[in-house]
Amino acid sequence: MGSALKTQIATSTETTITVRGRDLVNELMGHVSFTGFVYFLVCHRVPTADETRVLDACLVTIAEHGLTPSSIVARLIADSVPGETQAAMAAGLLAVGSVFVGTMEGCGAILKRGVDGGDDLDAFCRDVVSDFRARREPMPGFGHPIHRPDDPRVPRLFAIATECGVNGKYVALLKRISAELDRQAGRHLTINATGAIAALLLEIGVPVEIMRGLAVVSRAGGLAGHIVEERATHSGRQIWNMVEHAIPYEEPKE
Repeated sequence: MGSALKTQIATSTETTITVRGRDLVNELMGHVSFTGFVYFLVCHRVPTADETRVLDACLVTIAEHGLTPSSIVARLIADSVPGETQAAMAAGLLAVGSVFVGTMEGCGAILKRGVDGGDDLDAFCRDVVSDFRARREPMPGFGHPIHRPDDPRVPRLFAIATECGVNGKYVALLKRISAELDRQAGRHLTINATGAIAALLLEIGVPVEIMRGLAVVSRAGGLAGHIVEERATHSGRQIWNMVEHAIPYEEPKE
């Protein structure tokens, strides 16, 4: 028979709530920001002020980017089930993945492997870029359909990291991979926001496997704004009508 199930996250009594060993009412509420609290839950410690600022910048960076797939989906569901805000938000968050918003996980895994693997980072950069190019797969953390030649969010993220003293080995490796990618591609491909975020999250000790989860936390804030606007403008119905008229029916060919 297995051991009894246990949790180290939270418990409560009639008069207290304890989260990871801290009294929620007296030690956390009013003392730790929401950003710091998320870090506390994920990394098991309260972050420093600089770590909080870095994480906060990362969360703000990807919270909102206009009418993207996740916000369009959220608007369509908000129009279909207008009384269920959670349904619209949940639907929009399902679009956070390996194509949009959540690609920092793949980039983070590459950066961690390179830093953990040893000193020959030049060879690592050559090999990892060659591997992706041989498979004709885009490298996570690089390229953007709109922001060219460079993603304007990236220099600001790097500047914040420098100001907070966390611009270290992961950021340096990301820049080396970027240079190697440009060399092999024969053209410049921007480091995108999720690539920079992957490096910054590693710098402050966030595990790779939860990075996409933090992207979901961030995107939820942006979707709340889209749902508010949807209720005022009913854009979901307009989007549906535009699609219906833009995609004609065609008889199947035998």
